[in-house]
Amino acid sequence: MSEDSQLVKGTLLLTSATIISRILGLIYYFPFLWLVGTKGAALYAYAYNPYAILLSISTMGLPLAVSKFVSKYNALGDYRTGYRLFRSGLVLLSITGFIATLALYWIAPVLAPLFINGSGGGSGNTVEDVILVIRWVSPALLLVPMMSLVRGYFQGFQSMGPTAVSQVVEQVVRIVYILATSYLILKLTNGTLVSAVSQATFAAFTGAIGGMLVLLWYWMKRQKDIKHRISESKTIQHMSLVSMYKELMMYAIPFILVGLAIPIYQQIDTFNVNVALMSLGYNLGQAEDIFAILNQTSQKVIMIPVSLATALGLTIIPTITKTFTARDHNKLHKQITQTFNILTYLTLPAAVGLGILSYQVYGSLYAMSEVNLGSYLLAWFAPTTIFYALFTVTAAILQGINRQKYAVYGLIGGILVKIIVNYEFVRWFGGKGAILSTDLGYGISILFNLWIIRKFADYSYRPVLKSSLKMVVHSTLMGISIWVVKWPLLLWLPGGKESYLNTIITLLIGLVVGVAVYLYFGLRSNLAVEVLGNRIAFLKRKRRTKTA
Repeated sequence: MSEDSQLVKGTLLLTSATIISRILGLIYYFPFLWLVGTKGAALYAYAYNPYAILLSISTMGLPLAVSKFVSKYNALGDYRTGYRLFRSGLVLLSITGFIATLALYWIAPVLAPLFINGSGGGSGNTVEDVILVIRWVSPALLLVPMMSLVRGYFQGFQSMGPTAVSQVVEQVVRIVYILATSYLILKLTNGTLVSAVSQATFAAFTGAIGGMLVLLWYWMKRQKDIKHRISESKTIQHMSLVSMYKELMMYAIPFILVGLAIPIYQQIDTFNVNVALMSLGYNLGQAEDIFAILNQTSQKVIMIPVSLATALGLTIIPTITKTFTARDHNKLHKQITQTFNILTYLTLPAAVGLGILSYQVYGSLYAMSEVNLGSYLLAWFAPTTIFYALFTVTAAILQGINRQKYAVYGLIGGILVKIIVNYEFVRWFGGKGAILSTDLGYGISILFNLWIIRKFADYSYRPVLKSSLKMVVHSTLMGISIWVVKWPLLLWLPGGKESYLNTIITLLIGLVVGVAVYLYFGLRSNLAVEVLGNRIAFLKRKRRTKTA
């Protein structure tokens, strides 16, 4: 199989798995939210944000760094060096995971008062509630780092199957545990809300067990082939462990920080949003409702298209690293253009559609009782889809061309902007102020990353800008078509805008019309064939017909 085919196959496989996981993560959240409400959703977020940060730190960025390291030395014909690193990495991650588990458990009493401004009770959660749920999520740090490392090792061989399958299994096991325990505690045994949310956070550990078992099965299946490659290594670097880890940490530290981007931004909101809103006269319960929408419900929706960028980032790092190491600049430029085109073609219409159908999306997926506030914030959140995706991919490209330190510089600049303006933005603009400060921070990081890519990869953005302009026009036409269809339905259907059934009908019709219009213009202009022709069967046939 050619390298381009491997890139396409790996992208599709990992993208499909990531999308499935995201969709499952969204679908389960509806019944979970119905069970625990926005108060429970806010409590869930208090535990998961610091967990996500410590998870990235405890892995030390090694999963993706190992993928890059293994890909590099495999390309040189040295399979033994990557395997030595893999074995020692498992030991290291078991230690850091254990330390991270203890750290999160013991710092819970310090974090909890900061999240709810040192108060609680009444209409909001208490400090004791927050401490408990944070401690219940901590055991997941024992397994998840090692599981991520094994995925990274397989990805270094450009094998995305183990990552894809284990990712889906992990999510399924986690979701089943969350819903089963929440229903059992709240509906069958009349347990407390904090007990249900505690078990929901503990589900990260049960899901990790499922994912690890899948990876173990893949390892047993493939270890013979891997060890055969190791025994036939053409060259062996004879690197000391110190030298190996020195090189690895050059890759790992940027991966740590880049992987922390979304959790850090969310954690800044965790510290600021409740406090800023309460300074405006909101009580804790009202502030937590807005925080839950910002940090949980809206995030769940926009992360579905963003998952496309995440999958692309995971896939292109070893491939671009290999091309960059071979000094094939023409091929490198084609891969970068290919990545940007796929990203923009998929995320731009998603952002437009979410913005226009925000009421229908939020009302259909969550509670109609909160649809006005939820859809309002989701509409403001829709463009953030593009910011998240662009940052993920530009950072991945910088890591692929060994300019990872600049991705860190860009990220730090964006985070500093978020920290500086976030509190005041929330005070000035309310809940959407947190979204605007996120967009501003990400925008600065993205512009910096794009400049660095142009400088060090000698890359011209002209082909991307040309195709992106067409995508903007097509997305605009798509948005107009959705708008034209949407309002007559709201006026003509019985029950009007407030009807849940009408909300679902309008959403489905809007989605069908939007996809049809966008795809029509994409095929009419040949843009869809140019961008996705090698990835979708009927478009591939269309390309062959046109070139025949």
